[in-house]
Amino acid sequence: MAKTFNPRIFEDIKEGYAKWEKEIEKAFSIRPERRKRFSTVSDREIKRIYTPEDIKDQDFKEDIGFPGTYPFTRGVQPSMYRGRLWTMRMFAGLGTARDTNRRFHLLVKEGQTGLSTAFDMPTLMGYDSDSPRARGEVGKCGVAIDTLVDMEDLFEGLPIDKITTSMTINPPAPVIWGMYIAMAENRGIDRRVLGGTIQNDMLKEFIAQKTFMCPPEPSLRLITDTVEFGTYEVPKWNTISISGYHIREAGSTAVQELAFTLADGIAYVQAAIDRGLDVDQFAPRFSFFFNSHIDFFEEIAKFRAARRMWAKIMKERFKAKNPRSWWLRFHTQTAGCSLTAQQPYNNVVRTALEALAAVLGGTQSLHTNSLDEVLALPTEEAATIALRTQQIIAEESGVANTIDPLAGSYFVEALTNQMEQEAFEIIHKIDEMGGMLAAIEKHYPQQEIADAAYHFQLRIDSGDRTLVGVNKYVTEEDIPVEILEIDEELERLQIEKTRRIKEERDQAEVKRRLEAIGEACTANRNVMQPIIDAVKAYATEQEICDVFRQVFGIYRDPGIY
Repeated sequence: MAKTFNPRIFEDIKEGYAKWEKEIEKAFSIRPERRKRFSTVSDREIKRIYTPEDIKDQDFKEDIGFPGTYPFTRGVQPSMYRGRLWTMRMFAGLGTARDTNRRFHLLVKEGQTGLSTAFDMPTLMGYDSDSPRARGEVGKCGVAIDTLVDMEDLFEGLPIDKITTSMTINPPAPVIWGMYIAMAENRGIDRRVLGGTIQNDMLKEFIAQKTFMCPPEPSLRLITDTVEFGTYEVPKWNTISISGYHIREAGSTAVQELAFTLADGIAYVQAAIDRGLDVDQFAPRFSFFFNSHIDFFEEIAKFRAARRMWAKIMKERFKAKNPRSWWLRFHTQTAGCSLTAQQPYNNVVRTALEALAAVLGGTQSLHTNSLDEVLALPTEEAATIALRTQQIIAEESGVANTIDPLAGSYFVEALTNQMEQEAFEIIHKIDEMGGMLAAIEKHYPQQEIADAAYHFQLRIDSGDRTLVGVNKYVTEEDIPVEILEIDEELERLQIEKTRRIKEERDQAEVKRRLEAIGEACTANRNVMQPIIDAVKAYATEQEICDVFRQVFGIYRDPGIY
């Protein structure tokens, strides 16, 4: 192993550092208030200065290397953005399918290069709009999808055979994906050409976001069904997006986000291997989803560490042979939890910095939050500003001209190494517990995240951590922001539409198709094709999810205090 630096340099550094430190101490003796502790948003203490001493054990070839080569610290593609810019994928979903379809067309017209779908709470939880559980929530935090007709309306006029679609859905992911495949096939599009992603990450739901349906073990089984089906039937689709985003939004530190996300990934890989799949068959289609928070360098280091860690995990732990199996490809969204209702136009600046960190960290696709998302669903104007933020970074800033421009920075490399080491320590602790399912049952990640969130809030409340416009630089003046309001009439119209479809369909055929799903569940057969057959007969999302609930049971969060 060849070290990056000649050992002789460290004597000079040691001597120079000692002289510099004496000068610093003189300044501090005059102005002792300058001894302030500096730390990241995760409360990681940052040294005054970084030198080659901080990365003296680093080997360029083994630890940094070149883009597109193991361990992929500098990016998974050899050319990165010089070959192709990241996908600009703005999250959109509001009201009915036709309302969201109009927003999709607007974003594509404005230069968006990938679709990203937000669903309303009833859809996320596996309930139809006409369910009593859906009252007052239809179309409020995303689009309402009950039947195949809604899916057809959602993507009407959009070239789904040429543009990728991301769908942020978890408990009912097999159903929503089944509707998407059925919609495409009804349009004459072969499922094998479809490209996109379903989030489909239930482990992080138990840890952080808390949209539940079935208990952890059968949830993992349904996810494995989608991985198996996609491997053989929809080879261009990312059947899972292993998500750290919501873990971070729940209050985790950057290292916790990194460790828990990769630990979830380990659990999914192992489940697919246990199903009998070869790791190199399915692993190249796994993708990840990370948060880009406000601490610029910590986030860049997190992304670089994530790539290197996953490459090691896949190569060394799972013995994958295909280099594509070693790739950590990821989507990034800027941090919703960093946005403030106070002085909301400050959120444009926050989002720009977070987006820049994601780009310098080598993301494959990016969603930039709108300035008003802390208040409501984004208006068209706010969504366009968020998209323009990405376009200005891509086309004007020059940061896409070279690959991983911060490589070799003493600070960035030291921070990358430190985060990798600490994240692996957490993963080893989870392994000792028996894996992520066992850790979740022991409430380990949930408690760690809760403790981190509490610690962060204490720092805000004490003023140790500045939040501009909230605990510093506060103004009394209210800043007016246009708010998007969802018409209450939309709920009534969606309910009428769903009930009409239920009345007009072939009830006997629906019954047969639902029974076939139940049989597949109990016989431990793959559920995906029966789901596709059922949605083509206009079985609803809830009707299929109710089969899951009946066979596998319903999960109740025990609550952690």
